[in-house]
Amino acid sequence: MNQTEERKREHIKISLEENVAAHHNYWDDVTLIHNALPEINEDEIDLSTDLFGKKLGAPLVISAMTGGYTEGKKINENLAVSAEKFQIGMGVGSQRAAIENEGLKDTYSVINNYNIPLKIANIGASQIVLWDKKKILENAEKIVEMIDADILAVCLNFLQEVIQPEGEAHAKGCLETIDMLSKEFGRPILVKESGAGISYNVAERLKKTNIAGIDVGGSGGTSFSAVEYYRAKFKRDKYNIREGQTFWDWGIPTPTSILEVGESTNWELPIIATGGIRNGLDAAKALVFGANAAGIAHALLKPAAQDKESTIFELDVVIKELRTTMFLVGADSVVKLSDVDVNYGLGS
Repeated sequence: MNQTEERKREHIKISLEENVAAHHNYWDDVTLIHNALPEINEDEIDLSTDLFGKKLGAPLVISAMTGGYTEGKKINENLAVSAEKFQIGMGVGSQRAAIENEGLKDTYSVINNYNIPLKIANIGASQIVLWDKKKILENAEKIVEMIDADILAVCLNFLQEVIQPEGEAHAKGCLETIDMLSKEFGRPILVKESGAGISYNVAERLKKTNIAGIDVGGSGGTSFSAVEYYRAKFKRDKYNIREGQTFWDWGIPTPTSILEVGESTNWELPIIATGGIRNGLDAAKALVFGANAAGIAHALLKPAAQDKESTIFELDVVIKELRTTMFLVGADSVVKLSDVDVNYGLGS
């Protein structure tokens, strides 16, 4: 087993066994205003929506979690079964491992056995900036073909890269590379953060490219600095133990990031709200804030590591909670959530 495979296994093991959440989930600062006269019927609520030209049964995306090591195949398959059942989007973890070792392709491509309406491929920005243009385009094509993806996510995970001892904290040339891909690659490009959020300024720069959308990946959910803290603790690495603690809560809160990205891009780019979404109520709050879909990761990891039935159950409950929230605020369609009254107070 190579270093990349072992690291991916450690990330999942830690996420399952340790508390790696940020110390505060900012969705708890958001309150939707109850509508005592909703004037709609719960069984007539329409959860369907369009995202990147694909019709989804609900405004949800299973966010990128894993792949690239043996046990990741089972997790991705359980997630894929659920994505097919509820007709929602699904992403996979960084696929560089399968570029380096073709024997790991099936840990990602297993999702091709299922009818998923929106599949999102994934590559880390800190890796592709080290490749020349030809290699970037060739590998991007391999990554997309691997899962027959509809869109390619370029993952901005620089917080994790700079904390982990074997990380690749290479950001120089990242925007130029994204711009090139958005204009020359044959599939749409999604820019995705991983737990630290995207600011107004960064969204403003991204808007000048031809990307198809932004996944804000804000702070409040899984802290990848916390994940690296536990890895360092197991290895008795005092330097990275300290850094993991220091940057545990680093980042822009997901609700704030949605607003900043939306305002910066004039709400013209689709937004996926990933970061701290634990249930259907959190998902509804993200949609009220202006996101086009809510991305769920950690809440699905434990059931997906168990079996298909547990994963389906969890998503079924999330969707029921979303429907219930829409009923209680009087929104019978996803688009009407943008008219819902909301209070947002940091630290309340």
